[in-house]
Amino acid sequence: MHGQQPLIRIVMATAIVFAATVPAAAQHSFVLGQKEFLLDGKPFQIISGEIHPARVPKEYWRHRIQMAKAMGCNTIAAYIFWNHHEREPGVWDFETGNRDLRQFFRLVQEEGMWALLRPGPYVCAEWEFGGLPPYLLRVPDIKVRCMDDRYMAAVQGYLNQMAELVRPLLCRNGGPILMIQIENEYGSFGNDKTYLERLRQIWKDNGIGGSFFTGDGATPYMLEAGNIDGAAIGLDPGSNEAAFAQAALRNPDVPAFSSETYPGWLTHWGEPWARPGVEGLLREVRFLLESKRSFNFYVIHGGTNFGFTAGANSGGKGYEPDVTSYDYDAPINEQGRPTEKYFALRELLTQYVGALPPIPEPIPAVEIPEIAMKAYTSVWSNLPQPVPSVQPKPFEAYGQDYGFIVYKTELIGHKSGKLTITELHDYATVFLNGEYVGKLDRRQAESTIDLPKSGVRNPVLEILVEGMGRINFAQHMIDRKGITDRVTLNGMTLMNWQVYNLPFDEKYIQALGEAPVDAARRGAFFKGVFDLDAPADTYIDMSNYRKGIVWVNGHNLGRFWEIGPQKRLYCPATWLRKGRNEVLVFDLLQNEARPICGRTTLQ
Repeated sequence: MHGQQPLIRIVMATAIVFAATVPAAAQHSFVLGQKEFLLDGKPFQIISGEIHPARVPKEYWRHRIQMAKAMGCNTIAAYIFWNHHEREPGVWDFETGNRDLRQFFRLVQEEGMWALLRPGPYVCAEWEFGGLPPYLLRVPDIKVRCMDDRYMAAVQGYLNQMAELVRPLLCRNGGPILMIQIENEYGSFGNDKTYLERLRQIWKDNGIGGSFFTGDGATPYMLEAGNIDGAAIGLDPGSNEAAFAQAALRNPDVPAFSSETYPGWLTHWGEPWARPGVEGLLREVRFLLESKRSFNFYVIHGGTNFGFTAGANSGGKGYEPDVTSYDYDAPINEQGRPTEKYFALRELLTQYVGALPPIPEPIPAVEIPEIAMKAYTSVWSNLPQPVPSVQPKPFEAYGQDYGFIVYKTELIGHKSGKLTITELHDYATVFLNGEYVGKLDRRQAESTIDLPKSGVRNPVLEILVEGMGRINFAQHMIDRKGITDRVTLNGMTLMNWQVYNLPFDEKYIQALGEAPVDAARRGAFFKGVFDLDAPADTYIDMSNYRKGIVWVNGHNLGRFWEIGPQKRLYCPATWLRKGRNEVLVFDLLQNEARPICGRTTLQ
């Protein structure tokens, strides 16, 4: 709809003031004692809250840091996602938007806090491919997280870049960073100690020595495989004396701390929201405080998996993609607001650390009335030039990292019957002569579908494949997207395909051309507009749609899916503007335009 719409009322109009006294950039020493950390020669208990710069708009960084400080933290831990900063080999970005890591750590310091750096190269974090760049998967036989030469050459380049950025931010050089983590939970994956030592040596070769730590589960085999001599022992989690006893068995001469104390947990599509209780958390934190152990809340504030950044697991249930929100049931929710856990932890921490600063005012939020949507175009009207392929290949073989691909062929020989896609990654809609046949979902281990008889001499088969989050943990991380093996019809391998790359990146979305939407052929884009009298945070409610992606003013908010539990996508005020705003929806399964609206909360 392009007509004038009423201006929308802001439901909470309190502005937030970011004021801070910038401390002098004094040099400090931070070393590992036998049992405790020593800051300038004195015992120092780290009380850390984890925030990931890539999951939070840059404009909100200071607010979230202030929130952590007001809860009682003296330190901010931060995973750095390699693939957020090097999207193509040798093309680096540490400056634009929420990639400006120097500014993030400057803000930490300006707020009078310390920092723990968790740069990977692998981090897990429920983030796409655990932070590794998917361009690595263009090498057919590459191995990761080991001394594979091709992998290590890329790692060397990444850590060299990080070292240049990090060096002036170390506490010994007047910055806030106390310690650097080597890899992450490596004992849950492999046992290549040469690899871990090589990572540490790269830092040292770049002039960054000092204090390092590892993070692993508190089991003998994980600690033996994942920790290296001389590095502090992070426990994921360190929730009781038994966990710290395991660390002492590994190495009694370095400090151990709880590098991941979990106030919440992650949620996959199709599951209920993870909502761990507060009582067990308080018991665990009280133990850590009373025993004067350092610890890090993973996470104190989760943020959002904007765009295509949400990862996936592959445990006993098979493929388990993560929802777009990384609210995590954390003390500071996705919007940056304090929760019941926040207030309970703040009260507890006050008893041990003394008076705390006031809690910052929340960011304004807006309720947006019904937005009329209209069918704008379809993916079928916006196909690029195809690439011929004898058999289907994964996205990465065509130089594509994210989005969708259409695989198209004519059926010769068998023309109906049992169609099988071997190793589909991850979700496909199947079309015969332009008519929708059905869907296949890796999450449900679906790989076969019946093709009906069509009476057409050479029926046309099209398979639109969505690549969802790459697996970010354990043994199945080599998770290429698309059709990763072959397609058969009644056991016959189908050959001679046309492949259409649909990365759904900024360039593709901006070039979309308006066209009629064929009701029989799913895969439609819908467009709507709305007006605001002032920008404010909101949640775009997608309850009327089925499966797809949302853009607001060109910004990719992430995926929605009717299976839930998430039906609303967070849109920060920083992506909205006074006056006219545009929303674009792509839905794989629905061709009917239905209204959407904006809400002020995730649920």
